[in-house]
Amino acid sequence: MAEDSETKKVFDAEAAASLMKDLRGSYASGRTRSYEWRVAQLKNMMKIVDDHEQDILDAIRADLCKPDQEAYIAEISIMKSSCMRALGELHRWMKPEKVKTSVTTFPSSAEIVSEPLGVVLIIGAWNFPLLLSLDPAIGAIAAGNAVVLKPSELCPATSSLIAKLVGKYLDSSCVRVVEGAVAETSALLEQKWDKIFFTGSGRVGRIVLAAAAKHLTPVTLELGGKCPVVVDSDINLPVAINRIAGGKWTSNNGQACIAPDYLITTKDFAPKLIDALKHQLEAWYGKDPLESKDLAHIVNSHHFDRLLKLLDDDKVSGKIIHGGQRDKANLKFAPTILLDVPEDSLIMGEEIFGPLLPIFTPGKRFVPTVGPLFQTGSLFRRQNNNVDKLEECFDMIISRGKPLAAYLFTNNKKLKKKFVKTVSAGGLVINDTVLHFAEKTLPFGGVGESGMGSYHGKFSYDNFSHRKSVLYKGFAGDASARYPPYSDRKLKFLKALLSGSVIGVILALIGWS
Repeated sequence: MAEDSETKKVFDAEAAASLMKDLRGSYASGRTRSYEWRVAQLKNMMKIVDDHEQDILDAIRADLCKPDQEAYIAEISIMKSSCMRALGELHRWMKPEKVKTSVTTFPSSAEIVSEPLGVVLIIGAWNFPLLLSLDPAIGAIAAGNAVVLKPSELCPATSSLIAKLVGKYLDSSCVRVVEGAVAETSALLEQKWDKIFFTGSGRVGRIVLAAAAKHLTPVTLELGGKCPVVVDSDINLPVAINRIAGGKWTSNNGQACIAPDYLITTKDFAPKLIDALKHQLEAWYGKDPLESKDLAHIVNSHHFDRLLKLLDDDKVSGKIIHGGQRDKANLKFAPTILLDVPEDSLIMGEEIFGPLLPIFTPGKRFVPTVGPLFQTGSLFRRQNNNVDKLEECFDMIISRGKPLAAYLFTNNKKLKKKFVKTVSAGGLVINDTVLHFAEKTLPFGGVGESGMGSYHGKFSYDNFSHRKSVLYKGFAGDASARYPPYSDRKLKFLKALLSGSVIGVILALIGWS
């Protein structure tokens, strides 16, 4: 064993540079640009999930104890859908887009040509270890790039399987997997990439962005934030409860960047909503959720301790109204509901990323104080006027920055309209949660501190492409007014030409103005 450790190849800056050199050579050969190569790789990605579905489910369960049904729906099925869409649309995506030209460039024609960026790096996340590595890769390969995948080291079984299957099914001269942790990722980030795609925390996102800035490398950051759920009283409560609880606890037990982070409702409606939530959780996970096989575990002890710290905060320890059970030895944490926690508590100062759900029934209007976002301490001051309408709670959402997602449950058309107009987030969903992630006709991505850039469907292809402008001119129609010696008449002609006025051009040509 000691000899194996000593002889194991170290992936350092030198190895990363060598890898980059190999991939640059493959890309320069033009191998990845052809339609045939792209289709072949996408079909082989489909084979990965078709031929090894159970292996994938077993690996994800080994890493996260994620139920097979959750893993299939949230990872395998979405990846297959992405592949099928890319295969069906790729020919059209690759076709140059004809665009109109103006009198300024007459006579001319123009088009926009999508070309691959080059050699790209994709850094995956642990909470959906297959999907968040391979789904961006579908867009990168469809766009004709050479790709390096860096799966999360926090899910070693899935990371190892990805490395094995990508090496077996895809073109290893153009698509590689690098396993490892901080040292290996740091070595990769030292290289000059043509694009970096990162999914993870804001803290690591800043490190990635700083490394990319040294080479002026464009970056897509898929981060997170505190995703709110606003619940009105005029709703179909059983359906809403399923969708809220499903988005929170069947999304990897809350360990998802778009899982509901906190809930806001009216004080009058809260008891009814809370009772319905408790009833649904017991129906799904039993009286002792720690014994349930349908609830994913916390990824590791570090994240478990982080969640404990949020609950052990003196300001919230007495606010638990349901759940709170935990088993650190087995990394099990029960769905937990808290009521009216203080706004300056730890749990409201950071993204929860776990099974804890604070519910607010604000009786006062929240107004943000001056200070950095997510700084613990006094985040709000209270005004004396009571909240008469649920929409006034939008202030609380807005004050906490721009989350990756925000959700509203209501049948009130005016409230829907104001929510869409007022709340800035990566994406909004009305009367459901998290479902927009599965819709490939919508761009998925953050804004502000929840990220930059978007992907899914055609948006993935565009993310990893450069839209190159091409203007075609012949040798006829060359205007001498463009060139010296300059004159007032030439200037009048050019003013009319550049303003797009055909009549002005004619008048300038015949000497009238």
